[in-house]
Amino acid sequence: MPDPVIQIKGEKFHFNDQPTYAGCVWKGHPIEGLLLNSRMVQGIYDDENPQTVARWAYPDTGKWDPNRNTQEFLDSLSSWRKHGLRAITLNLQGGSPQGYSKEQPWRNSAIALDGSLKPAYMKRLQLILDKAKLWHMGVILGIFYFGQDEYLANDDAVRKAVRETLLFLQNGRHWHVMVEIANECDGKGYQQPLIQAPRIHELIALAKSINTGGQRNYVSASFNGGAIPHANVVRESDFLLLHGNGVSDPKRITQMVEQTRQVDGYRPMPILFNEDDHFDFDKAENNFAAAVAAGASWGYFDPGESNYKDGFQCPPVNWGINTDRKKAFFQLVAEMTGSRV
Repeated sequence: MPDPVIQIKGEKFHFNDQPTYAGCVWKGHPIEGLLLNSRMVQGIYDDENPQTVARWAYPDTGKWDPNRNTQEFLDSLSSWRKHGLRAITLNLQGGSPQGYSKEQPWRNSAIALDGSLKPAYMKRLQLILDKAKLWHMGVILGIFYFGQDEYLANDDAVRKAVRETLLFLQNGRHWHVMVEIANECDGKGYQQPLIQAPRIHELIALAKSINTGGQRNYVSASFNGGAIPHANVVRESDFLLLHGNGVSDPKRITQMVEQTRQVDGYRPMPILFNEDDHFDFDKAENNFAAAVAAGASWGYFDPGESNYKDGFQCPPVNWGINTDRKKAFFQLVAEMTGSRV
């Protein structure tokens, strides 16, 4: 089987010229062309701050181990795929390892002060990208995360990080990877002006300009929960990223999709939620079902149920399908996609 190449054709995602979930219909809603996904941003997590690293210690060893974290991620990936999941979201600067944090004293970044990429982080990322490639899964790779972007020196470092990330992907022939320049670029936590919403289209354009033999990775940026992408991002992006955090009424999910299609610069392109912490998978109406009914892909964000330690966000992460919430999500994915587990 050839290596997977993710493609965008109109509003649908394809792999190697075949639409995802070809022919699948769930409760009268077409699933074909969607990219059902989950936020797994801590797959390459580490903490370079000696004052905080002990927070992530494994109970059985009393120590944090970034390589163990990645290996356990790899061990679980095939199970996610067998349930019908077709993409995961990673980030070079992770996400809050405490679920939601106003302050982020830890130092988790694959990007050095000058914008170069750190070999240890990229080695772990390479392992995940290769395993995702083997299982024909897409990866939405974020570059920047608020709370960590201040450890970049300046605009030049920001641009260098974007260039090096795209070159890393293309030199490795990772055409199953799409790029999310920044997680929630309209958030107030970003220090670097280039990463903030008014100028982030410059970085999207930069990433799109990097190609190998005329082939390039698709690029976008996400916005805060409940927010609609700004016109400058819509005009420049290949696909559009929404977040459902804070959206408790599924009808608002439907509205968000409709409103996004009305933003200046919109043309037929996929709309994809890659972060939503609302569940209710046993109910007829939930955010996941609402997104799918509106023709948008949906992404599961699980910060955890008990002290934030049993979801997919907070180290030490249990990457297995080990809680009732995780089981309910993956069972619904399998039902929607006709996957036999």
